[in-house]
Amino acid sequence: MLSSGLTLIFSMMGVLNFAHASFYMVGAYVAYTLVGIVGFWLALLFAPLAVGLLGAAFERLALRRVHKFGHVPELLITFGLSYVILELVQLIWGRTAVPFTPPSALQGSAFTIVSHPVEGMSLMLGKAAPEICAAASCSNFPLTKAFMMVVALLMLVALWLLLTRTRVGLVIQASLTHPHMAEALGHNVPRVLMLVFGSGCALAGLAGVVGGITFVTEPNMAAFIGAIIFVVVVVGGIGSLAGAFVGSIVVGLLQTLPLAVDGSLATLLSGWGLAVTQSTPGYPLLRLTMAEVAPILPYLLMVLILIFRPKGLLGTRED
Repeated sequence: MLSSGLTLIFSMMGVLNFAHASFYMVGAYVAYTLVGIVGFWLALLFAPLAVGLLGAAFERLALRRVHKFGHVPELLITFGLSYVILELVQLIWGRTAVPFTPPSALQGSAFTIVSHPVEGMSLMLGKAAPEICAAASCSNFPLTKAFMMVVALLMLVALWLLLTRTRVGLVIQASLTHPHMAEALGHNVPRVLMLVFGSGCALAGLAGVVGGITFVTEPNMAAFIGAIIFVVVVVGGIGSLAGAFVGSIVVGLLQTLPLAVDGSLATLLSGWGLAVTQSTPGYPLLRLTMAEVAPILPYLLMVLILIFRPKGLLGTRED
């Protein structure tokens, strides 16, 4: 959800927004405040709009002034904005986590995975009776995460249709590739770019609302997820919406699947009949399990992508 908004801004404007995760955090906190006034479902609508307006105002008042000086000033001003947002959030809502709980409709589990201990079978049930879970191993999939998956897919499809099947998307792409021609046809190119930046921030705000009820809403939530967003964008291909989707899936699998593997290279070598002891060269690295190295695997993949395919998995090559 976050990488789609970041990809939209970069592909349309060429701006790598370092404050994107901060707008995600603002979306969560604004929704937390609105929930007590208008309820969750209206907050899900109004919070992204508020974040989008903040993003559009920032582009109009600050980012546009440095756009003509190149990418480095743009990176610096968005980097500085992330610190300003962090301090403002701590001043307004405090330094501790806030109790942003999901609504009653999103509480509970979407389905239950039941693994029979004897037959080794796994079944996915809508609801598992307590007596079934008493005789087998049950794992509940939270309804909030299922809601997150649905919203992310709807966001991706809607964004793709907007950019490729509507006149608005055509104007946006024309404003990027042929700005003078777009202006000659009567389109306000600076306003179009402001709307693009605001829309990307609104997508981050929407992700913040959904992420706020799923995870913990606290001032470090932007730093926690900010770095991995850029990994997703680089792996998928900077500027590619389809690449953002594929990169999200790949990075998500790299972050989760190794956690279930308790083996290491030492275990693998021992299985091949090679003795691995503390005197073996590189033993501290060989003994690390997949679960222990899982957090760094996405970053290792990003390094390999930058070495062997700098444009990413689905990025377009520029001649």
